[in-house]
Amino acid sequence: MKIHKEREYFKQDFIKGELSKSSEFQTVAQIFSLLADSSRLKIFWLLCHSSECVLNIAQIMNMTTPAVSHHLKILKEADLIESYRDEKEVFYSAASSAKAKSLHSIIESLMSLSCPDFDSKHEKINENSEYLENQVETIKNVHDFLLENLSKRITIEELSKNFAMNPTTLKTVFKDVYGTSLAAHIKEHRMEKAAELLTKTDKTVKEIAEEVGYESQSKFSAVFKDFFNISPLEYKKARS
Repeated sequence: MKIHKEREYFKQDFIKGELSKSSEFQTVAQIFSLLADSSRLKIFWLLCHSSECVLNIAQIMNMTTPAVSHHLKILKEADLIESYRDEKEVFYSAASSAKAKSLHSIIESLMSLSCPDFDSKHEKINENSEYLENQVETIKNVHDFLLENLSKRITIEELSKNFAMNPTTLKTVFKDVYGTSLAAHIKEHRMEKAAELLTKTDKTVKEIAEEVGYESQSKFSAVFKDFFNISPLEYKKARS
């Protein structure tokens, strides 16, 4: 009987100790309050599966761009989404933090939603492209070739020669099929590959930079930080 009471006291003391962490409970409460707006919840879920600019989100959600920007600002301030710049356009996606991943999982569990299983080799393809079928197929082959050679810097001229398509047509059809410029699309894959290597291997930043096509470690680090808003070493430390 005495042992049972001691266990109960221990249990109560432990629970009281955990409940005293008011700031942590407040943080979680604030996160859930942010997603109390169904439109914001939808935008967050969308960005868990796709990187989109404000205009694309507005079109998908049937909302005005100011309304979308308002929700994005709130989500970003809460560190639930990240952004990167592609030339003049800013693209948003869900943050790679444990917090964002947990929320993503909770949302889909509560609503019985399914994660889209996109083909990683041909993601975001415009299946309604007006270009000739053989041109689209060539661009898919270009895409696969570049992914298989992320460590190499391959010029448009080399691609044009290897795939028998003039440079202007190659760039134009690629953007129509994949939605972004060839350079921006491959840079995204390079950064995703780099992030994976940082978290899953013991390779140095210099080695990873070379593996994703950067001879200069400083140049790679600058591009990585611009893409993820955090340096490669900080990214590795945060996920170790």
